[in-house]
Amino acid sequence: MRLPLHLQERLASGLDLRRRGYRTRFAPSPTGPLHRGNLRTALLGWLEARLRGGAWLLRIDDLDRPRNRPGAEDAILADLRWLGLPWDGPVARQSAQRGVYATVLSALRQAGRLYPCRCSRRLLADVSAPHGALAVYPGYCRNRPPDWGPQAGRLPSWRLRLEPGALRWLERCGPAGGQDGPAAVGDVVLRRADGVVAYHLATAVDELLMGISEVVRGEDLWPSTGAQVAVMATLGADPPAYAHVPLWRDGLGERLSKREGAEGLAGLRRRGLDAPGVIGELAASLGLVPPGSRLSARELADHLTLDGLEDCLRREKGTNA
Repeated sequence: MRLPLHLQERLASGLDLRRRGYRTRFAPSPTGPLHRGNLRTALLGWLEARLRGGAWLLRIDDLDRPRNRPGAEDAILADLRWLGLPWDGPVARQSAQRGVYATVLSALRQAGRLYPCRCSRRLLADVSAPHGALAVYPGYCRNRPPDWGPQAGRLPSWRLRLEPGALRWLERCGPAGGQDGPAAVGDVVLRRADGVVAYHLATAVDELLMGISEVVRGEDLWPSTGAQVAVMATLGADPPAYAHVPLWRDGLGERLSKREGAEGLAGLRRRGLDAPGVIGELAASLGLVPPGSRLSARELADHLTLDGLEDCLRREKGTNA
């Protein structure tokens, strides 16, 4: 598949940045305040970058406007500053990249790698997995004559025509880095019926353009990786490495989440914790420091070695297995 020259040059520049040194990113969505699990993942990525002498970049994944909350981005930036987690370079925003995503989609469509899909959510729910998650798309629209225009006032979604074979990536922390394309991933949506660029496309393109060498994120996002690796492969690029870090769980073993009202910085402050106290609590949850420790993020980085951080993540993975 051939991309426009300016996009080829940007992709080549991103891959060159990846080769030059360690680069990771923290990519929250501005849908509400960061909870403790988010903050811990941010701290882990920041520590990894500092211990490797690399860059920790900040990207705001703000494409889904209906879910964005006013003031959420400012609150995220303020929380990271208050904790002493400075990012490198300017803040990147997916909303500023819509033209790039549209160019990629157009190139994929012209190359015959996309097809229109008119399957409703109700129809797809009928083939959902027993636990409630959607099963791999069964390909109802794959071989139908392509009609990209509206029908009954509704446009189709655009799906990636996935090639057979395994999708593989280097995984440092989570389950083994591989998924079978047809059996585990399927033809994923890259542009929704409402015109919004889908998560998998935007994320895959951004990792490449930003020169990300390793993605540090929660283990709950491991199932998304195959789809993003498939997009990168279609664009002719190898994926970055991944570290899907264990989630922070409560005393009952349940993961912390925004939906469950997990405590963020506001709640920690109400408990009387200042920034060194919060860093100490986050680090103690991983066994990096004793409970009750108080230290800055910089002091924590100075206290750790890269091998020590890696050992800690391996232990935490075994605890949550």
